[in-house]
Amino acid sequence: MARLYPFRALRPRPADAARVAAVPYDVVSTDEARALADGNPLSFLHVSRAEIELPAGTDPYAPAVYDRASKNFAELRQKALLLEDEPSLYLYRLRMGSHEQTGLAACFSIDEYDRDVIKKHERTRRDKEDDRTRHMLALGAQTGPVFLTYKASAQVDDIAARATKTAPLYDFEAPDGVRHTLWRITGGDRDALVAAFARIPALYIADGHHRAASAARARTEVAAKPRPSSSDGADATTMLAVAFPHNQVQILPYNRIVKDLGGLTPDVFLTAARQRFDITQGKPEPSKAGEISMYFDRAWHTLRPKTRPERSDAIAALDVSVLQDQLLAPVLKIADVRTDKRIDFVGGARGTKELERLVDSGKAAVAFSLYPVSVNHLMTVSDAGAIMPPKSTWFEPKLRDGLLIHLI
Repeated sequence: MARLYPFRALRPRPADAARVAAVPYDVVSTDEARALADGNPLSFLHVSRAEIELPAGTDPYAPAVYDRASKNFAELRQKALLLEDEPSLYLYRLRMGSHEQTGLAACFSIDEYDRDVIKKHERTRRDKEDDRTRHMLALGAQTGPVFLTYKASAQVDDIAARATKTAPLYDFEAPDGVRHTLWRITGGDRDALVAAFARIPALYIADGHHRAASAARARTEVAAKPRPSSSDGADATTMLAVAFPHNQVQILPYNRIVKDLGGLTPDVFLTAARQRFDITQGKPEPSKAGEISMYFDRAWHTLRPKTRPERSDAIAALDVSVLQDQLLAPVLKIADVRTDKRIDFVGGARGTKELERLVDSGKAAVAFSLYPVSVNHLMTVSDAGAIMPPKSTWFEPKLRDGLLIHLI
């Protein structure tokens, strides 16, 4: 059963929250992070992507980056952050256009992550784990929450509905138009939420597999050092996360672009694709699972595989798997999308116009727009202990770094 722990959050003063809050560290490049933080000394990007303050071309994994992150974190604490006087929980609402979702921010058991009570669906890369583990240890803190989901609970929903009728702690609209609203939960509602989550059988990592894996590794290193024990249970054996009910979570497609045709002429490429797919004139977005939209030669096409995988195979039946197994690997010779530099990924929030722009500009030769994976499918894969292909899901809207910090 899922255990959660209230914690004494380090957080921005309300007047500074909008300026401190920053996009997740891993959704922007160094140049994009530098531009976003420009003119805002309170931006948490000065902590999460500290290389933006170092000379251009600095290795983002260099020791100087973690030293600068630690220095900037200490300065930010003095300028704009405060530490709660008692362990609390937080309700965190995200609103993007007409979509709204409200999750519970807390600390969750890393032991349950190890035992798959908190379930995974992606593999992690060691270099990315190394980076966030070093970052956590340099700061003595987890600063970016893991995004969890769970099968909706009427009891949790009732408590959240009551608590969110009170005045929020923070309420601001970020530059990307997403509204972030947080409520601090203490007393009876806090205790009731802890009890309600104890009856939830499993949690699922939606986004943040590297943060979770890094928290587990940091726990091991922190445990080797003598430290005073935590009175609230929220110490280095727990990880900061926000858990959303599954019926509120929104998954967008994670689309693909391929930079060249691997030496094939356009006609040879299309002939090879037609041997594997029925191809018709199409639309930018697939109308259902089982269809793939392809932008090529300034036109959209719909691809339907001539050989369909068994639906009982939850991984092979994914459209991203069909694309990989029947076109990217055999035709374009892209065997491993994690390492091949010829392929890149475009989150669904950027829309299909971005795919068109990349192809029309010559930065890509072909683009593929996919139908989004459902939350139920993600849970089925996770329950089976299976691993989804890389870059299968894009969750939107995103949580912000720096609003709630868990000291370890």
